[in-house]
Order: sequence, then structure tokens, then C-alpha cells
Amino acid sequence: MKKISLIVFIALLATSSQAQNSREQRLQKKEAKRNRISELVRQAEEGVLVYEKQSVFGIQLRTNGYGAFYELGFMKTNRKTNIFSINIAEIKDPREEKLFGGSFPFGSPFVYGKINYLYPVSLGFGQQYILGQKGNKNGVAVSGVYSAGVTLGLLRPYYIVVQDAVNNEKTIRYTTADSAAFLNGPYLSRGGFGKGWSEIKVKPGAFAKVAMRFDWGRFNETVSGMEIGMSVDYFTSDMPILLFQDEKKLFFQGHIAILFGRRR
Repeated sequence: MKKISLIVFIALLATSSQAQNSREQRLQKKEAKRNRISELVRQAEEGVLVYEKQSVFGIQLRTNGYGAFYELGFMKTNRKTNIFSINIAEIKDPREEKLFGGSFPFGSPFVYGKINYLYPVSLGFGQQYILGQKGNKNGVAVSGVYSAGVTLGLLRPYYIVVQDAVNNEKTIRYTTADSAAFLNGPYLSRGGFGKGWSEIKVKPGAFAKVAMRFDWGRFNETVSGMEIGMSVDYFTSDMPILLFQDEKKLFFQGHIAILFGRRR
């Protein structure tokens, strides 16, 4: 009986000790979490960007078109963030000119001599480096951004609606058979948005981008800002966009983008 009582006593003592250790560990974790949150709050009040992950959307106006991108970032140090991005844009030839066919202003405008849309779709990796913190909640954080990666150039045929010899509407793209009608009309309008998607040709390439980013979001969890930069797209073959113009593999462009997103 004494042996049983001793075993029970030792077991209760061990259980009590283990429970006490568990409580102390939980308290230590809670204290560490409170300290970490207090530090993040202090840094946020001082205008320091602190986060683990950020999601950023951008809408771009480019010198040769327009685009949009999504960026996922993981902060590695107080100043450096690794970023993964996807970007889609449209590159236009600077000599494109919109004309009206049919009965203006009821006809849809078209671009004379345009044979393809060019949509570069890019996947990239890079970094965002904070050059200057906000200083306070109403300040502006300044960052440098650089990235590079692969680009797929999507060439989508450009269609126009013309009137044939018997006054019927005919939707065509530039081919040897329809070259005369494509170049001489008479024109009615641009082809519909749904035309050409099943005929896309894909050309591989690469891209690189550098930019300055200005973030004036009031709180750390909100991204609100602007980006100004430049980029280059290179494709492995010439990209035909407009007739009677030199076809290019290399495209330089500047851009300005409005940014919005979240951090956590």
C-alpha cells in the first residue's frame, strides 16, 4: 500500500511539474508575442515599413502602350524584399494612327496598316530595396525596384471590316489574298474584340525592369503609391505590328504606375 501511495505521489508531482512548465512556456510565448506586436506598433508609428508579405497590384501607362501587373513580396530584412511578379501589357507602334471608316462618328475607329496586336506576358523575380522610410504615418517611403525574367510575346492578328465589290461587309486580316482590300478599303470599322484569339502566335523572350516607388499609404497594412521606371523586352524573332515599318526584337519603354495592395 505504501509503495502504491509513493508511486501515485511521484506521478502527481511529475504531472504538476510538467503542467507548471507548460504554463511557463505559454506565458513566455505570449510575452514574446506581445513584445513583438509592441515593437511593430512602435515601428509603424515611427513610419517604418514592417511586414512579412505584401500583395501589390499596379496599373501602368507606358510610353508605347499600357499594362497591369501583380506582385507578391516577402520581406527578408528591414530594407529588402524579394518579389515575384506577373505582368501583361500591350505594345503599340508609335506611328499608329486611328482613322474612322463608314459613317463617322458611327463607325468604329481602326488603325491603318496594323497587322498584329502585341501582348508581352512576363514572369519575373527581383527585389525591392527601401531607400528611405516614411518617418511618420503621413510620410512617403521611397524604394528602388529591379526585376528580370522571361517574356512571352503574344501576336494576335488585327482584323478590319471592309466593303467588297458587291457592297457586302467582309472581315479580313492581312494576307496575300486580301492584301489589296486590307490596304485600299473601302473601310467600315475595326474587327470585333473576339477576332484573332484562336490565331495567336507565341514568341519567347526576356525582360528587365528598374523603377522608383513612392508609397504614401497611411498604415503599414495598406499599399498606396506610385511607381516610375523603365523596362526592356527582347524577343527571339522580329515582331510585326505595323506594315511598312521596320520590325523589331527589342522594345524600350518608360512607365508610370498607380499601386494599391495589402501587407501583413
